[in-house]
Amino acid sequence: MPEPRRPYIAGNWKMHKTVSETWDFIGELRPAIEGVAGVDVGLCVPYTALTAAVAAADGSDLIVCAQNMHQEESGAYTGEVSASMLTDLHVRGVVLGHSERRQFFNESDRALAEKVPAALAAGLQPILCVGETDEERERDETQRKLRHQVQEALERVSDEQLPDVVIAYEPIWAIGTGKVATPDQAQEAIAFIRALVGDRSKDAAERVRIQYGGSVKPGNAAEILSQPDVDGALVGGASLDAGDLAQIVAAAAQ
Repeated sequence: MPEPRRPYIAGNWKMHKTVSETWDFIGELRPAIEGVAGVDVGLCVPYTALTAAVAAADGSDLIVCAQNMHQEESGAYTGEVSASMLTDLHVRGVVLGHSERRQFFNESDRALAEKVPAALAAGLQPILCVGETDEERERDETQRKLRHQVQEALERVSDEQLPDVVIAYEPIWAIGTGKVATPDQAQEAIAFIRALVGDRSKDAAERVRIQYGGSVKPGNAAEILSQPDVDGALVGGASLDAGDLAQIVAAAAQ
């Protein structure tokens, strides 16, 4: 029997919180989750807050992640940061391909095919985001979209390294809209993503962690997280409140 997958709750702050707010938040979160065992907890913070987050998390198991990175090691890419710049700050993970990056900043599957292996090579754990729009779901194209995104982004990742990638299924129609995928919808899509990984490696499919993202809150977290293939959550708005995030972490530990 493979080891059970350890749930992973990652809070994505997006463009929120200053350095001082980061210190305050982590100071509040740490005691709130201290007694919770068996769950990985990550915070995906803006570049400017990374150093503060790492310092405030010191001595805890909190995983500090960036929200993006460039695939090249260095170069004339104004406004970008590389994987080594993140590891130099003791950042441990990075969100890649978030739907907002795809929608507003033209992030492409082709770029992600380079970013994911670059993150792994640097020792960062990528959280690869995939998901369909409302229109694609209406046209029954969810699986086609997920197949394209997952296969292309993981194309240059070896079978051995597939379990080191965290995949976040975030239906775009459920992000910040208040709409939430039903537990059955989340399970169906995430089971399909796991099967896509299984087409490459059955072992990797058993071990890879797949989160759900899209309007996860304390009130709906337990039901979503109880699904057999859902291994945690990428939490947006609710992760800006330490008490709310702590409740979601507790739900993952059930």
